[in-house]
Amino acid sequence: MVDLYGKVSEESCVQPFTAVALQECERMNILIQEVRTSLRDIERGLKGELPWNEEMDELGEALALDAVPQLWSSKAYPSLLPLGSWFSDLLHRHRALHQWVAADFALPAAVWLGGLFSPQSFLTAVIQTSGRKHDLPLDKLSIHCEVTKKMPDEFILTPREGANICGLYMEGGRWDFAAGCIMDPLLKDLHPPMPVICLKSVLSDKVDVRNSYSCPVYRTRQRGSTFVWEFPLKTNEPPEKWVIAGTALLLQV
Repeated sequence: MVDLYGKVSEESCVQPFTAVALQECERMNILIQEVRTSLRDIERGLKGELPWNEEMDELGEALALDAVPQLWSSKAYPSLLPLGSWFSDLLHRHRALHQWVAADFALPAAVWLGGLFSPQSFLTAVIQTSGRKHDLPLDKLSIHCEVTKKMPDEFILTPREGANICGLYMEGGRWDFAAGCIMDPLLKDLHPPMPVICLKSVLSDKVDVRNSYSCPVYRTRQRGSTFVWEFPLKTNEPPEKWVIAGTALLLQV
């Protein structure tokens, strides 16, 4: 982390998006260090170089069952993935974060929201950045969502205002690219991917809530305590329909 802080100026450190990236790096370092240390310890325990303990026992049992050890999940993020998929996902998150840092903390063209330890912090940074730029009180601002018709690989530049996010899936509905609104889901397509969403911060009293559904965003299919935010999405149907259908956006499926 010393090297990371050395890459940014004191002024940049207090910029909302840069602060989020640094916090993400810190949490990623803690998690990876825990994974490395615990695996090294259990290897030494099997060789007889360290006394076997209850922690090693729990770790070994979890690995044998293809489950994420509690020792790791306690320092990670909500996830329902089995161990193999979880580890691949961890590597993906590390690569995405490394690319962000390698670009001198310049905001990516589209940020993988589900790849963050704290997506709420990133969404708050969208509001903070706009509030500072336009000298507006943060408690008067809300998130406005503009769902694009493009996927992440079609974006090269960051938006002049706000941020692009990607990697979301819809459950209990689907996004119609042509109509630009929520539609009934297709058979056997339980979690269709969303296109890139452009987030901007606007004054709360200027938000047009007509023909929109306050779609909850969750980190996993478990929902509940994994709630992140609510995104206003366009709909040609009464919003109550999507409430009854349990329509939501998920950051991981």
